[in-house]
Amino acid sequence: MRIISGQFKSRRINAPKHLPVRPTTDRAKEALFNILYHSYDLKALQVLDLFAGIGSISFEFASRGTTDITAVDQNKGCTDFINQTAESLDISINIKTQEVFHFLETSDETYDIIFADPPYAFAEEEFLKIIDTVFKSNKLKEKGILIVEHSKHTDLSNHPNFNQKRQYGHSVFSWFRKSEIA
Repeated sequence: MRIISGQFKSRRINAPKHLPVRPTTDRAKEALFNILYHSYDLKALQVLDLFAGIGSISFEFASRGTTDITAVDQNKGCTDFINQTAESLDISINIKTQEVFHFLETSDETYDIIFADPPYAFAEEEFLKIIDTVFKSNKLKEKGILIVEHSKHTDLSNHPNFNQKRQYGHSVFSWFRKSEIA
């Protein structure tokens, strides 16, 4: 994995082979962060990275100046790796070794951006459960967005909070916002 831009641009982060991860591709990350960079002040955001894996998305935000990042993954090997890498880069990431749904249901924090990258093998119902849980537990700030990464074979566009999707190769980012209708 490589950090695409910012303070740690081109820094390679090599995760141990035994971790159960599928990092977001460099091409997809670059496209996503180009959109975010032109839409948000990344330094001022509160970010939640769900199913964080080796922290690819968290490190991209940190490299661009975001200082309020929470990374959640239930695999202790993944969260240990994120912690070690964050220490080596001298950055602070709030790392939680916790099941994602439990975290969403018990945390009191709200976020400007929530990024979720669950396993592509999830059934559509599991993806929808993530989206519904984020909105039912009011995890997004007023103008916050939820971005869910999934394969091109999953269609989440029928969800009432769906906003847009962007496809990069086999990866799709579906964006969700609070509904304008109360």
